Amino acid sequence: MSLNTHQVVFLLLDLAVIVVLARLLGAVARRFDQPPVIGELLAGILLGPTLFGEGFAAALFPTDVRPFLAALANVGVAMFMFMVGLELEQTLLRGRGKLAVTVSVSSIVLPFTLGVGLAFYLAMNRPVEHRLGFVLFIGAAMSVTAFPVLARILQDRGMLRTMLGGLALTCAAIGDVLAWCLLAVVVIVSGGASGVEQWLIVLGPIYVALMLWVVRPLLRKLFTAGATGALPTVLAGALISGAVTELIGLHFIFGAFLFGVIVPREGTDTLRHRIIDRVEEFNSALLLPVFFIVSGLKVNLSTLSTTGLVELGLVLLVAIAGKFGGAFVGARLHGLPARKSAALATLMNTRGLTELIILTVGLQLGVLDQSLYSIMVAMAVITTAMAGPLLRLIYPASVIERDQAIEQARQPAA
Repeated sequence: MSLNTHQVVFLLLDLAVIVVLARLLGAVARRFDQPPVIGELLAGILLGPTLFGEGFAAALFPTDVRPFLAALANVGVAMFMFMVGLELEQTLLRGRGKLAVTVSVSSIVLPFTLGVGLAFYLAMNRPVEHRLGFVLFIGAAMSVTAFPVLARILQDRGMLRTMLGGLALTCAAIGDVLAWCLLAVVVIVSGGASGVEQWLIVLGPIYVALMLWVVRPLLRKLFTAGATGALPTVLAGALISGAVTELIGLHFIFGAFLFGVIVPREGTDTLRHRIIDRVEEFNSALLLPVFFIVSGLKVNLSTLSTTGLVELGLVLLVAIAGKFGGAFVGARLHGLPARKSAALATLMNTRGLTELIILTVGLQLGVLDQSLYSIMVAMAVITTAMAGPLLRLIYPASVIERDQAIEQARQPAA
């Protein structure tokens, strides 16, 4: 179906509004010492029905234009997930020992367990078609840490190359992989078509094996040969991989993420950084803000009843206490000092865009209704916004400077 003049005009105007507003609110967020993603998330919610009602949102974003915005948003999410996989340094997953594994697992297990318990309560107030899928989804949604947002917080705080920063990245990387595996199970359980679910048992592992043992060696040869078409190749590969996982019944985000993970690391640092810089600039400026707006149009906090407010409070309690408690206890069990354990647990509470992607998948699957989706988006915004101020309180600049000095002192000996 081709676009008519009305759709073309509103699509272009809407994109301009989205780019400008995301830029402005992202800058405002930075002024308040918050990651730009907070401002962009709020931009989506502000343009939705929460403040100005459905009429304003419908006038600014007509219903016949929204499918085209949603398509652009999906491309943006696919590229984001590809870059998450590409930035996932696999050396982080090795060499940090039992501490990283323990913290990662405990920061998943406790919030997941509490989330499962909360899901049974939430299910009493709404019709749930796939109870098992709903319970698993709420558990998985409580367990997420946003690896990219966490990396940017560490960079802004000067903690990226400290022991604690490296440990936090390692734990988040392991936790992200575990969380995506949990979400994959939810997608399979909630997929609806039993035939597709049966095929997934065979096609899922086969596809992963194909990517690891066939596609990855081909990419290694391509990069070793110094091919000039590396950027178009990996972009096309990420999109094709996403299309394949969508086709076999998994969400396209898994295919895009997997392709980023299998891109060879040996001798490709410069190439990968160039790809990340080029893709991230365009994606962050246009496609991801479109995703925030499309997501925000589905959020309506103005209709929350007393029951909804109670549910929001419980969701925040479980999300914050579960993630903080799991990470803190796991770190203390391995002898990490209380202050570092608390700082690590605070960092692991960062959810950001990763949480929003998971919530969007839940809405698309029908696991979440509009009310619960709005509540969970509010939780994502609050838990991400609180990470910076809490970290500054628990782990002030003077302590970070001391850690930096210790790392610098160790370098000559290395």
